[in-house]
Amino acid sequence: MADANAARPPLARLSVMMFLQYAIWGAWLPILYPYLLGHVGFSQGEVGAIFSVSAVGAIIGPFLAGQFADRHFATERFLAASHLVGAVLVWFLSSTTAFVPFLALALLYGIVYAPTIALTNSLAFHHIADRDRDFGRVRVWGTVGWIAAGIGFGHFLGAFHTPDGAAEVVAAAQDAGRSDAFRLSAILGVLMAAYCLTLPHTPPAAGEGERNATFEALGEVKRQPLLTLFLLAVPVSIIHQFYFVHTADFLSELQRRVAGVSEVSDSVNAIFGVGGGGLMTIGQMVEIAVLATLPFIAKGVPRKTLLAVGLAAYAGRMALFAHTDSMAPILLGVMLHGLCFGCFIFVAFMVVDEETTADVKASAQNLFNLVIVGIGVIVGSWFATKIVAEWAERADGTMDYERLFSVPMWMAVACLVLLVVFYPGGRRSVAAPAG
Repeated sequence: MADANAARPPLARLSVMMFLQYAIWGAWLPILYPYLLGHVGFSQGEVGAIFSVSAVGAIIGPFLAGQFADRHFATERFLAASHLVGAVLVWFLSSTTAFVPFLALALLYGIVYAPTIALTNSLAFHHIADRDRDFGRVRVWGTVGWIAAGIGFGHFLGAFHTPDGAAEVVAAAQDAGRSDAFRLSAILGVLMAAYCLTLPHTPPAAGEGERNATFEALGEVKRQPLLTLFLLAVPVSIIHQFYFVHTADFLSELQRRVAGVSEVSDSVNAIFGVGGGGLMTIGQMVEIAVLATLPFIAKGVPRKTLLAVGLAAYAGRMALFAHTDSMAPILLGVMLHGLCFGCFIFVAFMVVDEETTADVKASAQNLFNLVIVGIGVIVGSWFATKIVAEWAERADGTMDYERLFSVPMWMAVACLVLLVVFYPGGRRSVAAPAG
């Protein structure tokens, strides 16, 4: 075992992988809703459909990517092929303005990109020596990548697509300029595809016979605490989707409203750029602090407690968005994203890894992706746009954010209650045998 540990790759190589993985996504996801609604002119229902089909890949992933990576295909090669194809698809998204072609491209992109989220986690887990100590150090660079893409594009939007003029003129120019976010993502995707070919070899695991890894993983999900975790993942994903669908537009409107009002607000805009996406990266900055802290507390704090903190943060964030209208409390709500992701999503992936047996871990990660990035996003996108956004929209076309964000606030409170009641207490740090 000493030789195997000595041969492990430096954490820096896995960290670069995470940086590129999430910069690709962070370049365009936060600004997709205002781009589609404001510039392309799609309806709430059409926007919801596009967000939904983007998640279909997380459903197909467990039955394709997980099976290949666990049984037949080296993970790093699968990642390289997926990112190269994804780069081509997302480039075409930048110039597509008709609904059906955009929907088709978004569907194809989701199929090739979504499985890579779980597979980068799986590859990292395969090559780190200590899950609690090392995974946070690696995964935090994915957050850095998201921040770099968001702030960088926010400044690009401010420099090249923010003319002087009335608020309506500025909003229209920024909406149109957001098409360049897809081109940035495509360039990063090509870089990621090339880099994946340099990653340490991660061969398929030798499972028992030729049994399907996904179905074996499904059998393990029936046990606690995975059962409760998977059931909570759908409503939590719906809550999460409210944030990623509506926050960029919400913050962009806030930035335009406070521009020139005070030195503080102007300084915030100068640092983070315009368009809302850069401002959202404050949440990822707090996420870095949370992920950096987790290795020191994960060994002593029960998983249930960490998950509960995450759910409480979801409720608090939506409460601040719904019931305040000034910069400081709204930025506090953005900051709570760090606890939402770090204490629920991140810890949930750790629980999935430690509660499943070795030869189905990639499939189990993909199954969790199916629920939280697949089913939850599909339902959440439709619910957050076609149902709740249309209900919260005023007669003049503006959004009543108190009505809009109160819905996910109360959903988060309900999820917290369910976690307290049904998730088993204590901390299980070693995967239990299946069955």
